[in-house]
Amino acid sequence: MKRTATLIAALALASAATTAAAQKEQFVPANFYWVGPYAPGGSGFGGGIIDYMQLLNERDGGINGVKLTWEKCETEYNNARGVECYERSKKKGPTGATVIHPLSTGITYSLIEKATADKIPVISMGYGRTSAADGRVFPYVFPLITTYWSQATVMVKFMGQRLGGMDKLKGKKIVLVYHDSAYGKEPIPVLTDMSKQYGYELTTIAVPHPGNEQQSQWLQIRQIKPDYVILWGWGVMNPTALKAAAKIGFPTSKIIGVWWSGAEEDVIPAGAAAKGYISAGFNSPGSDFPVMKEIQKFVYGRGKGEFEDKSRFGSIYHTRGVVAGIVTTEAIRAAQAHFGKGKPITGEQMRWGIEHLNIDQKRLKELGAVGLMPTLKVSCMDHEGSGLVKFQQWDGAKWKVITDWMEPDRQLVRAKVEADAAQYAKEKGITPRDCSKEK
Repeated sequence: MKRTATLIAALALASAATTAAAQKEQFVPANFYWVGPYAPGGSGFGGGIIDYMQLLNERDGGINGVKLTWEKCETEYNNARGVECYERSKKKGPTGATVIHPLSTGITYSLIEKATADKIPVISMGYGRTSAADGRVFPYVFPLITTYWSQATVMVKFMGQRLGGMDKLKGKKIVLVYHDSAYGKEPIPVLTDMSKQYGYELTTIAVPHPGNEQQSQWLQIRQIKPDYVILWGWGVMNPTALKAAAKIGFPTSKIIGVWWSGAEEDVIPAGAAAKGYISAGFNSPGSDFPVMKEIQKFVYGRGKGEFEDKSRFGSIYHTRGVVAGIVTTEAIRAAQAHFGKGKPITGEQMRWGIEHLNIDQKRLKELGAVGLMPTLKVSCMDHEGSGLVKFQQWDGAKWKVITDWMEPDRQLVRAKVEADAAQYAKEKGITPRDCSKEK
């Protein structure tokens, strides 16, 4: 009897210890995609964010003793699947899902009302609904770092510089070749407004999903004879476009890609047709950044890295995921500092943490990420937080950064953001927050 009582007591202690350990976890869903035509982007980004969270666990024991946990859910870059993964993951962990990275503009749109009602922040880093940058109307949605509208204005600025001045855009022809989805349509309003401002002629040409057939689109481009083509593609659409451009003899250096058209997986399959191609970006590739060396040492050095194909380490998509990991965990760190160090935070507390993010140059240096990403300062009013964009060019073997960080047309973008957010608030009966009352 005594031995039985001792055994029961031991089991009770073990159970209590396990429960206590579980309460020291922060759950971050890994709802990405590893299959289908967009798998390179999903697996690369997902691999990066998981690698960074694994780094903090292996090197630091988590964040102030709170281990980061995650569970993969395959969304297939499909709206219905993305919502299903969200519903499956939102109540997991001691405090429920901390934050959602949909990695899809369509899924982001599908989650705006759901996540807001559930008080779970959505980080749509470099994608999603641009007007969610107005945090008064979209308190739980964060299109962090740079939005599509900011990027579009910087693209036009970049083309103007290449032509010798913004006045030189007058009379020029620009074609937008876009993925026929919510994602692909995002830049059209801004590019249209800027065409009126600078006098260029804009033609928009849609490419149906997944984009592996574009012959008619590029024949149309050959007839138009544009000065520049903006490629707003995704997945297999990108190398297909570059090869189609080569077939009609359109100069690759006159094609400017969105940042989701600017990864190694977008150019390598196109071979020689991709050489000279330019794309925008909000993160840099490479394995020489101190943070990347730390991931090599503490994660891959211990056999816990996400990539079996080690050649993908330090690629555009991988480092973009690492940046997402930095942004996510810095927000958790900020929330812990405010609500209690060493304790798992709720989604509502995470929202506060994101809105108080301030990743300046000093912090970037401490993180080992100087040059990997731009500075970022978020607020109740501004859920974008940076807006900076740089450009890179494919030399046939690697991406070469060809500009410093460039500023968007903040006045134009913010005016459109506020107008669109106000319209959304009116449609949904939302009373915007008074940011002066937020602490």
